[in-house]
Amino acid sequence: MAADKMDIDQATILDNVEERMVEFSAEVDGEDYDFGVQYSVLKALSGDEPEDDAVQMFNMFSDEIAEAGLAALARDSDPAMIVISENDLE
Repeated sequence: MAADKMDIDQATILDNVEERMVEFSAEVDGEDYDFGVQYSVLKALSGDEPEDDAVQMFNMFSDEIAEAGLAALARDSDPAMIVISENDLE
């Protein structure tokens, strides 16, 4: 059965400029996971390329990112960091 809720830990949100992703931790079904959402996902959601506002964009679209994160987790729950890509958007 697929998970249907992700609780993002707001204290863990970090803009990793070098990797071009926003990293965060979240709890899904009582388990903690580390995620990274690619800048391309933020651009797809907002229509704008993230510059120094990636965390603000992340917060604006956190519900959509959480849904995409659940899709990414269902696809691959093994890596140290689960990367959310445009393919995970509905």
